[in-house]
Amino acid sequence: MLDSAAAKPRRAADAAAAILVCLDFGDDDYEEGVAEIARLAESAGAGRNRVVRGKRARPDPRLYAGSGKVEEIGAAADALNAATVIFNHTLSPGQQRNLEKELGRKVLDRTELILHIFAQRAKTNEGKLQVELAQLQHLSTRLVRGWTHLERQRGGLGKTGGPGEKQIELDRRYIARRVGVLKEKLKELQKQRVIRRHARARRDVFSVALVGYTNAGKSTLFNALTNPSAGAYVADKLFATLDTTARRVWMEGAGKVVLADTVGFIRDLPHGLVAAFRATLEETVRADLLLHVVDSVAPARVREAEDVNKVLAEIHAEAIPQLAVWNKLDLSGLQPAVERDEYGRISRVLVSARTGAGLAGLRGAIAEAAQQRELAGQSRNPSPSFELSI
Repeated sequence: MLDSAAAKPRRAADAAAAILVCLDFGDDDYEEGVAEIARLAESAGAGRNRVVRGKRARPDPRLYAGSGKVEEIGAAADALNAATVIFNHTLSPGQQRNLEKELGRKVLDRTELILHIFAQRAKTNEGKLQVELAQLQHLSTRLVRGWTHLERQRGGLGKTGGPGEKQIELDRRYIARRVGVLKEKLKELQKQRVIRRHARARRDVFSVALVGYTNAGKSTLFNALTNPSAGAYVADKLFATLDTTARRVWMEGAGKVVLADTVGFIRDLPHGLVAAFRATLEETVRADLLLHVVDSVAPARVREAEDVNKVLAEIHAEAIPQLAVWNKLDLSGLQPAVERDEYGRISRVLVSARTGAGLAGLRGAIAEAAQQRELAGQSRNPSPSFELSI
């Protein structure tokens, strides 16, 4: 998983083991958060983990969890021989530094854990650039009093900086330069994407983007609607794939359709990640229709759908027509169906991407959306005619 930052003498810590710290501040979705951080840790490579719970009215300014709870966390880490302690919360740089000093182990907060998973999953050049940008932007906020070595002075001339220039100033300068380089590279890739998008628009191709909470089954559905033998990577883990994959297919009643599989969303998705992946998410912003894939067996499916819509609003995609697609019917016991509201508009389609049940109805719903756009004489982003139903 990650290298241990152990400072206390002990046997070699297990890199695949982690302690998960979940403190209850009176949140209604506390148990959902506990389950989710466990899945995130497993996705990051922590196959062995143990949850340390606790209740507090507010975070401790110095250690977030308080000294007594930190002792409990340390004991649990010793018992599991865990290399890493993961907080299901956002830590300040000072809290993180104090915790690592007290525990003698690497300490991650929720944001850094998600960043680490994204770094593992990025496969394309663009995906790697976006992850590096997000990591550097996050690091830049944690330089002040982040590590003791930054307090030292460095003398000399030239590349090492002027006499007495602080290490922290050198680090900031390096990060700023690298961020600038990454942004320029991503701009070039964005230009290429715009050219491809304009070419599709000239051919009047109907574009559909799959969105949804991570692990809702978007990639499985994408493969089922296109070509499974040459489709997107699928795995039962959070953020199995990051890079947008697009395929052109022919659908009866709709003609040529471009389907795009996008990165999954999650609760409290770090703002830096949303900003870094904005170029990729433009496939969502420019789509004619969003298939909002919902895990029909997830206990928190309503909240998950709300979290997806929050991110869509952040990237200004909230006005694009949505079609709710309830997936995983093979696990829920529900039957395939195409549901309509009182005005005759399709509100929800129930499918199983794994078995193929209900896919004919979903293709018909996509065709109906394409026909409505054509009748309205719109080339893209028609006024909403589909409504999300949860």
